[in-house]
Amino acid sequence: MPTSTAAALQSLQPKYVWDHFGRILEIPRPSKHEEKIAAHVLAVAKSHGVQAKIDSAGNIAIRVPGTPGHEKAPVTVLQSHLDMVCEKNSDTVHDFMTEPIRPRIEGDWLYATGTTLGSDNGIGVAAALAILDDASVVHGPLELLFTIDEETGLTGAKNLSPKLLTGRRMINLDSEEEGLLFVGCAGGCDTRFTLRPAWAAAPRGRKALRLSVSGLRGGHSGVQIHENRGNAIKVLARALREAQRAGVEFELAAIAGGGKHNAIPREATADVFVTPAGVKKLEAVLKALRTALKVEFEGIDDGLRVATSPIGAPPKKIVKAAHRDRLLALVEALPHGVLGMSQAVPGLVETSNNVAVVTLDEGKPGTLTVWTSSRSSVAPILKSVLGQVRAAGELAGFEVDTQDGYPGWKPNPKSPMLGIAQRVYLATFGKDPHVTAIHAGLECGLIGETYPEMDMISFGPLIEGPHSPEERVHIESVAKFWTFLKAVLAVLA
Repeated sequence: MPTSTAAALQSLQPKYVWDHFGRILEIPRPSKHEEKIAAHVLAVAKSHGVQAKIDSAGNIAIRVPGTPGHEKAPVTVLQSHLDMVCEKNSDTVHDFMTEPIRPRIEGDWLYATGTTLGSDNGIGVAAALAILDDASVVHGPLELLFTIDEETGLTGAKNLSPKLLTGRRMINLDSEEEGLLFVGCAGGCDTRFTLRPAWAAAPRGRKALRLSVSGLRGGHSGVQIHENRGNAIKVLARALREAQRAGVEFELAAIAGGGKHNAIPREATADVFVTPAGVKKLEAVLKALRTALKVEFEGIDDGLRVATSPIGAPPKKIVKAAHRDRLLALVEALPHGVLGMSQAVPGLVETSNNVAVVTLDEGKPGTLTVWTSSRSSVAPILKSVLGQVRAAGELAGFEVDTQDGYPGWKPNPKSPMLGIAQRVYLATFGKDPHVTAIHAGLECGLIGETYPEMDMISFGPLIEGPHSPEERVHIESVAKFWTFLKAVLAVLA
């Protein structure tokens, strides 16, 4: 991290939270590769002389004694996850396995440079660690729970040891809207579609073009799904299908889009061979499509671009037409976006589906792969959506594999933790917090399965654009989040 940026972060308040977040930004921590950040957390615990335990999954619990006079209060768990979503713009050169995140401050916000920032959930991790440094925090005994691999399947929480924690009340620090208390979340499940296509030699006398969809905002497939942001994979498949319907003759050599199951795809490309007569016809199709897309995404994704460019080194093989058509039909048929709104919580998305990833190349294993991510706060409806996407895959002749899902977190309006948090928020800020559920997946549902008596709430600072290079955290809201967390801990003590 550049010295100037480090100095800028160190000048921010609350000091201890930003100091820890600055250190976290320097540590690579992709999902499933949390070794370095875990070592850092354990080193911080050791430097403060507090006990740390690790379960077989790699989750860490740091036990912090209560401050003087509060040693015998009930134990409170503070929970956050160590990994981050690693997304970058196509023109950004960055190795998430070795390089630090390069942050920048613009006005009231902290961003990364061309990549995700990792404030999801780095701010939560930083806040938990800051408690060890800030002598002004009054608290009872704490267990700081740091889970692994939240972003690619919540596997840390799924495999959480029932012996790791003693506390039975918990604050999840992985929420992203200021002034909201979350008491529930959606369950979810991913589906993988695969097909081993037949290949043929690339045709001669045709022009090799790369069709690109770019400039979309992307974002979190739970948090931003209701905003109707564009899906690059869906737009790309639509462009190719409309070209087919217009009589454009083309062969498909490669296709790629998306990268994470929980991110709305921002970019997608397809390498195609087009007949000389079809090139002008394709451009006419794309021109009409751009006009339509401009109307559809006005004020939502105004940066959307659909363009072609020549391929310098054309592929040597193409997918045979029958398998090409099955892929395009599948992507076009799969639902994307909001599928239903909650009747129990006004304004809450109940059910959605994200067409998340598509890949194809001629190398080994040379497989067509599509991923979708389905969410719902109502278990039977989630099952129904999974059946719908499975049917689309089966009709298209793909092998369909429904992954292990994760449960939702059912709201408890009589939660003692909720009541305390509401009273503290009103006393601290002079207004009531908004109590709601979130369409994203939180680890609370899984932790509640392992610890059925756990009483949980979730809150955090304002974070926008998580899971995309647009991710940013509002600096002032981090201070409010810290003030609220300290106030809640003092009452719980």
